[in-house]
Amino acid sequence: MSNFKDTFELYDWDSLEKEIYTFSATDVQTVLSKEKITLDDFKVLISPAAKPFIEQMAQRSNALTKKRFGNTIQMYIPMYLSNECQNICTYCGFSMTNKIRRKTLSDAEILKEVEHIKKLGYDHILLVTGEANRTVGVSYLKNAIKLIREHFSNISIEVQPLDQEDYESLIKEGLYAVLVYQETYHKATYKTHHPKGKKSNFEYRLDTPDRLGKSGIHKIGIGALFGLEDWRVDSFYTAVHLKYLQKNYWKTKYSISFPRLRPHEGEVQPKVEMTDSDLVQLICAYRILDEDVELSMSTRENSNFRNNIINLGITSISAESKTNPGGYAVEPQSLEQFEISDERSTEEIKQMIKSQGYEVVWKDWDKSYTELI
Repeated sequence: MSNFKDTFELYDWDSLEKEIYTFSATDVQTVLSKEKITLDDFKVLISPAAKPFIEQMAQRSNALTKKRFGNTIQMYIPMYLSNECQNICTYCGFSMTNKIRRKTLSDAEILKEVEHIKKLGYDHILLVTGEANRTVGVSYLKNAIKLIREHFSNISIEVQPLDQEDYESLIKEGLYAVLVYQETYHKATYKTHHPKGKKSNFEYRLDTPDRLGKSGIHKIGIGALFGLEDWRVDSFYTAVHLKYLQKNYWKTKYSISFPRLRPHEGEVQPKVEMTDSDLVQLICAYRILDEDVELSMSTRENSNFRNNIINLGITSISAESKTNPGGYAVEPQSLEQFEISDERSTEEIKQMIKSQGYEVVWKDWDKSYTELI
């Protein structure tokens, strides 16, 4: 089986960028008149020409989301296990060049964090680490999953890319989903922001979802970090990646996240600004393209924005997030990976969701359902 790299190389960044900025209002109207849209149509819906049609797109996105997911919003919480990292990433507080105190949670500290998180009501946890193979490699992750699996229905990870056999071994321990973001699909820009470390290997990271698909993982999360490059082109590549994965690993579920650059230790300014209305446009475009994909929103965004996107196509949301290892109970003052914007409590977010007529879901569908398929 070929990997996504073959599909990726069929496209040229500069040509795509030029095309996206040449669409007209008539092109947008034509696309919105269709019942189902293609990747070429998606390009139109993320173009500047689609800006005046956001309200129409939002109504359609809302209807499609309710049709597929009902009036539900899934809640999850990240738990940072370590801020140790062997990579240099210009936009990340954990970057190896930043002079910060490093910390990796012990077994006892992991369980202390879990105790706090369970009291908040969560049944879906996302384990996050820096990329340091020697200290937080496969054996550390395997141990962490073993420690906490009895406490959660769904365990996801956002860690360094791994080999297929590593993913297979973690799945056997109870791993449910893996989030791995390309950051940017622009190869030269990617290299600029990842000059050193294993993460500097663009192709290895690009092929990670393929290794995950072949491992039989239940769910894969993909996305780009908005601010490193033109968000429209990066989002198109993400959409191409999604459709490729769905075709080749059709038993797997998929999610897309929408991280925008946030303040952090070791500043880098966004190359391209993504406004709130840009992000709304993009969320709606993804939903119109694919009514099945899960769309996730983190606490990077401010409370007002997160209140308003509940009705626009988002299906999962985090709350009360701490982006530092031990941030919930062990060591609240340790360095964050990036600054949180929405600092409301889990209970406040739950009530906000309910006030808009939605039901809070604490876990994803049980794996037993898909195993029957």
